[in-house]
Amino acid sequence: MADTTLTDIRDSGGKPDAAVVRDGLGVGVAVGLSGFAFGVTSAGSGLSLWQTCALSLLVFTGASQFALVGALAAGGGPIAAAAGAFFLGVRNAFYGLRLSQVLALPRAVRPFAAQWVIDETAAVALAQPTRRAARLGFVVTGLSLYVLWNLTTLGGALGAEAIGDTDAWGLDAAGPAVFLALLAPMLTSATERVVAGAAVVLGLGLLPVLPAGVPVLVAALAAPVVLWAQGRRGLREGDR
Repeated sequence: MADTTLTDIRDSGGKPDAAVVRDGLGVGVAVGLSGFAFGVTSAGSGLSLWQTCALSLLVFTGASQFALVGALAAGGGPIAAAAGAFFLGVRNAFYGLRLSQVLALPRAVRPFAAQWVIDETAAVALAQPTRRAARLGFVVTGLSLYVLWNLTTLGGALGAEAIGDTDAWGLDAAGPAVFLALLAPMLTSATERVVAGAAVVLGLGLLPVLPAGVPVLVAALAAPVVLWAQGRRGLREGDR
């Protein structure tokens, strides 16, 4: 019998709209406030107000934005910084593949919806029992997060310019702290924790010997190495 998704089975019923809206707003507001930290970090790394706001308006993926400005703040070149941000953002393409099946949006809407394909909108949409609820959750989360993230980015950048040297206030640690806070809840399996641990060891170990921004790229190798090691172990156990 062919597999049937829950969206197809329960297309006529499911979660009340009010509950979906509440979930979407909860995620959007909670994460959107982190834009303050990004605005401060970006301004502290030397980017201008309009550059900082353009990143949130056009890129709109927190992990990649923090990686980019973090590498620039550490003295890395723009190419290395952009490469690290790009590799972190690639995961959104895989979210898009899954969401395209769940949401089944009209073709004319898809290019606009693609801007909102991020961790939070994917999590809320995929947690819903019906296509209607998934669409509502995606829109509410995406809209609230996009608006609040950009407003708080502006506020953080303006605040950083007003207080001057962000390092003197210790605000240079805001970006890494928020990045870790966003990442930690995603590490739900042993494999993900091992990958994260190996990436930390690689990144910190290579930090003193490689140019800024490059250790982040090398740390990305932790994922394929850990998966390869697990595959080898599984083959050995299967041969026993």
